[in-house]
Formats: sequence, C-alpha cells, structure tokens
Amino acid sequence: MAAPITQDQWKTVRASLRRVGDRFIELVVSAPDARAEVTPGWSVSDTAAHLTVVAWLYTSLVRPQEVPNPFPSLRGRLDDITVDDIDDFNDLTLRDFTERDPRKLTELLSAHIDDLLDSTGHLDPAQPIPWLGGSRVPVAGIVAHLLNELLLHGHDIGRALDRPWRIASRDAAFFVELFMVGVVRNGSGRLLETGQPRSERPIAVEFRSPYITTVTLVLREGRVTLGEPGLAPDVRVGFDPAVFNLMMFGRIGKLRAMLSGRVTIGGPRPWLLPAFLRVVHMP
Repeated sequence: MAAPITQDQWKTVRASLRRVGDRFIELVVSAPDARAEVTPGWSVSDTAAHLTVVAWLYTSLVRPQEVPNPFPSLRGRLDDITVDDIDDFNDLTLRDFTERDPRKLTELLSAHIDDLLDSTGHLDPAQPIPWLGGSRVPVAGIVAHLLNELLLHGHDIGRALDRPWRIASRDAAFFVELFMVGVVRNGSGRLLETGQPRSERPIAVEFRSPYITTVTLVLREGRVTLGEPGLAPDVRVGFDPAVFNLMMFGRIGKLRAMLSGRVTIGGPRPWLLPAFLRVVHMP
C-alpha cells in the first residue's frame, strides 16, 4: 500500500510549485521571440497560455463556488475526458483563452499559482477533489500535477531556446507519489478508459525509487488499484523521477531512458509492462 501524504510532503510540494513557477516565468519572459515554436503547433506564448489555463482551472476545482469554471468549452464536459482526449482538452481551452502576450500571461500565471496555493493552504492535503474523467485527486496531487506541467513545459521551452532547464528528481517525484498514486487511491473514474484490449490476467507493477515510498499498482479488468503489502510483482520498475517523467510524457524515448541507467525494468515477467502502460498512462 502507498504511504499517506505527510505534512512535510505537503509543505515541500507547495514550495516547489512556487519556486518552479518563478523559474518558468523567468524563462518565458527571457524568450527573444514568444512566437518561436516550442513543440509542434505551440509557441512559447501558447505554452505559457496552457500553463495559465491549468493553474486557473485548478483554482476553480478547489474553489468551485467562488471561482466557476472559466472555460465555456469545458462546462459539463470534464467528467467525460479520458487520458486519450487531452489534446482535445488543450485545443478547447486554448480556443477559449486567447491571451498571448507573454508578459500578461506570466502575470496571470503567477497570480493563479498564488491563488491556488492560498486556496489550499488550510486544506487537508489528502482531501479528494473531482478531476478529469470523473476521477478524484487529493489536493496535494493537484499541486503536484501543476508542478509537473511546469517542469515538462519548461523543459520544452528550454530545449527550443537552447537554455538550461534542470528538473530536480525530488520535484519530479511528487507527480508519481502524490498525483499518480493519489488518483489510484481515490478512484480514476473514466480517466483510464482508453479502449485498449484488456489483459487476460492481472498485472502488478512495482515502482521503486530513492525519492518515493515503493508502491505496487495492479491492473485488473481495466481498473487500477494499489497492491496489498507483500504482493509479488510481475514487473519491477526502478527509476529516477526526472527521467521517468520525461519518458512517460514522450520527451525522451524508452530506449534512451533505459540506456541512461536511470530507468530499469526487471521482475519475473517484464514483458507485461507494455500492456500495463497502454492503460496506465497519465495526462
């Protein structure tokens, strides 16, 4: 079973969000041309707009009465979004949110990060919040997901501009420990309904890193649960979170990640991992 969320984790992930948010903002405003392409179809400004959208939306999820969903295209549709619909989600929100001036965007992003942190400071970090696809994510997982978005898209912008962008393994680990495990613990709803063929047998995958408490996830009939203590895994994944997250989100290839030695695959049935990852991948 996964360990509970501690106050130290909660304090640290909040500090990391503020620090990485500031770094991201500095990177955006330093871009010589905010129209420069960062990823296919997205400029520096588009990327900053996406992060602003996510921070704003998360504040509305935490404070739905005070901050209604600001994006008309998403109203009434959040429960229907799955991991395979994320591109549509991004297209809809960026169509609603048209600001592209980098300085205005960074001011808005900073304000929404502050608002999210202020809104959650008094909450239990384990309190579940409705998220995409009818899933439920702990408050700390919401903060960790935004942190991971900043880390990944900071990597994208840094690579496009040939600027250094370091991802600290401790920061990256929060995505696995607080968000990914948090979704499984609280219920993934329709989020992981990918339409992929279901495995004929349960698949248990152990995730082990110096930066997290070792956890085993079990895929059974299209649903993911936390493994019971003592469960023998089919696959063991050892990883450095900074590389693992880049791999899982397609920033580096699986072969490159494994050749680096910072992602290792073992266990008695490692060939089952691809079937597991066809379902268990996170937006």
